[in-house]
Amino acid sequence: MLTIINGVIEEAAGFDLTEIINGEEVTRPSPFARHQMIGGNLLSAIYRYVKMKGLGRVYCSPLDVIFEEGINRIQPDILFIRKDNMAILQDWVRGVPDMVCEIISPGSYERDTAVKKAVYERYRVPEYWIVLPELQQIEILTIEVDRYKLHSIAALEGVVTSKAIEGLQVNVRDIFE
Repeated sequence: MLTIINGVIEEAAGFDLTEIINGEEVTRPSPFARHQMIGGNLLSAIYRYVKMKGLGRVYCSPLDVIFEEGINRIQPDILFIRKDNMAILQDWVRGVPDMVCEIISPGSYERDTAVKKAVYERYRVPEYWIVLPELQQIEILTIEVDRYKLHSIAALEGVVTSKAIEGLQVNVRDIFE
């Protein structure tokens, strides 16, 4: 797990990587070092912007997002909660964050891009980031009429823009280096 303490990203050990997806308990292994590096770079970029603009809070896995107790309890790699949505932040997140992000590992492609995407869509998470390390690509999907539509994409080089985090632009090169 990555946490930011006094502006420094640190790792912590001894956490539970169990999720409940569509009523089924799923335990996943801890991520590889490259996954953590990419997550740290992206977390840092989003965190700095959100803090500078006073927009809300940014968290990283493992932090449970409970959509429905016992049915969908998911740990996105990164999530953002707008200032006016902070009531969902309790012991865990109990409700719908404004943005979730999944960094795709070789063994998680279907779970993250299909199964979790469908769960996030069902609960109308406004924005879903899919980070594909092997392609050095970031896709940002936004909810439009109950379905995700591609909002922004960049691979190898270029910038992605967020709708949920107003004004945020992320250069993909900075994330994958």
